[in-house]
Amino acid sequence: MLYRGARILILDEPTAVLTPQEADVLFTTLRAMVAEGRTVIFISHKLDEVMAVSDRVTVLRGGKTVGTVNTKESSTRDLARLMVGREVVFNRVERSVAADASAVVLSLESVSALDDRGNTALNDVSLTVGRGEIVGVAGVSGNGQRELAEVIAGMRAGSVGTISVNGQTVQTGRVRKSISAGIAHVPEDRLHTGLAPSHSVQDNLVLKSYRSSPISKLTVLVQKMIRSNAEQLVEKYDVKTPSTETPVRLLSGGNVQKVLLAREFSTDPRVLVAASPTRGLDVGAIESVRARLVEAADRGVGVLLISEDLEEILSLADRVLVMYEGRIVGNVPAESANREMLGLLMGGDRKSTR
Repeated sequence: MLYRGARILILDEPTAVLTPQEADVLFTTLRAMVAEGRTVIFISHKLDEVMAVSDRVTVLRGGKTVGTVNTKESSTRDLARLMVGREVVFNRVERSVAADASAVVLSLESVSALDDRGNTALNDVSLTVGRGEIVGVAGVSGNGQRELAEVIAGMRAGSVGTISVNGQTVQTGRVRKSISAGIAHVPEDRLHTGLAPSHSVQDNLVLKSYRSSPISKLTVLVQKMIRSNAEQLVEKYDVKTPSTETPVRLLSGGNVQKVLLAREFSTDPRVLVAASPTRGLDVGAIESVRARLVEAADRGVGVLLISEDLEEILSLADRVLVMYEGRIVGNVPAESANREMLGLLMGGDRKSTR
């Protein structure tokens, strides 16, 4: 763009594929460009990045401008308040129930898998998740995180290795086998992979239970039970929808994610694989989703949280794994992890934990 003489540069979530160190270099470059007289519009949901790089911030809510502030006269808390309309503070989440890493609910042993082009995406991956434990998986986008989630969820076959839940081996590449084993999955693409966007809220909420009673009897769907199930889950998970018959594509991103979480949690899972569960959501929805993940862990669910947002991982995880080029290159207790260490591991520097 610069080679073509651009004077105005619009960047939409430009740090999604960068380590923290690389993001800092980008910010330095952007400041140099501004000093040369260029204009930069930086679009991001990461408030710390907005504060680090901008001169002024305009906050949008519901497609409308709700405020513009000078960065030097504001804070992330002020921006969050503008985004949601109330006070929102993200701190390290205090767990009400201690995780038990020794009671392994999910185990991967030497798992490898190919990507959509037939190249190796996962290379000899071994990991465990304990009962009630939140294990974060950090990494720059495209280092095998998506394939890891899909292999565990049964959406992709592994080429070698074994996956087990509560000590029982689960066949890869078979979604029903994974569901039966007690694996719940919140995919990156919540609207198209996780849900059927043109179908109603109530239909989406029974996509994993429509084969069994009381949702169906003798292979016939019981509409009364489908509607009742939806009404209960909509109330429990505070889904804002005109009705349970509204297509999910008409809901906001936060409410779409609540529908997905409500369906997955209603199956009473042993393991939850959550891939970028708050990506693209406003800070109010992020707060709600994170609270649900912690609630699940407190009930004894083993949570594998895959995210490119290090602040999210550091605020939720009991333990952090780092992926680089399809391998696990770091396994760090959350209390001793920091952005700098994880950033180096994400860039392939395995010496950063020594």
